[in-house]
Amino acid sequence: MRIIGHATTATCEVCGRSLLTGERSTRYSPNGGEFVEVCPLCQDVAVEHGWLKEGSPTTPMVPLQRQRRRLNLGGIFEARRPTTEAPVAPDPILRRLSQPELAIVEAADLFNASAFRRTVGGIAKSLGPANASLVPLSGVNTEMVATVAWDLSWYQYRITFDSAQPVRLAERGHELAELDESFKHWNAQVEKDGRLVPEITRV
Repeated sequence: MRIIGHATTATCEVCGRSLLTGERSTRYSPNGGEFVEVCPLCQDVAVEHGWLKEGSPTTPMVPLQRQRRRLNLGGIFEARRPTTEAPVAPDPILRRLSQPELAIVEAADLFNASAFRRTVGGIAKSLGPANASLVPLSGVNTEMVATVAWDLSWYQYRITFDSAQPVRLAERGHELAELDESFKHWNAQVEKDGRLVPEITRV
């Protein structure tokens, strides 16, 4: 008798996304005890925060100052814009934008400074070009929703201005029909590296 097992879907402990078919994860221990799955895109983040890779020496091979830092998932996704990173809209365009448009630009900049940008870029390498939208959350003035969608998968991120953790993964799914129509107003481009660029910056 042939026994057919059920495939299980691994989830990355750092970014929270489900690994794609054929994508190989690596096991790390955040505390020297149990091991968790980490996707290829987040392995550098795990090492930076002193997580111990399965099969490696018992002492994490990271600088002492990094060993002293306990991993804070919120800290991973704090907005850290590189000094060489250009904003999605230059000053001349910003001066012509309305307040709602300025909020969209600021939300895009926060997303682009987060670790989720690299995650989106990695998925895009496998699934191809994505649709994207940046929409204010109804009834809440301080939050935006960034939606990145392919035919086979979609991700939604909440962007909260003036927060220690401005970007977080809120929801994900597999069918575009699961998304509310208000989030399908595709008003942003996704570049190859995962960077979100609102359409208003092209005016």
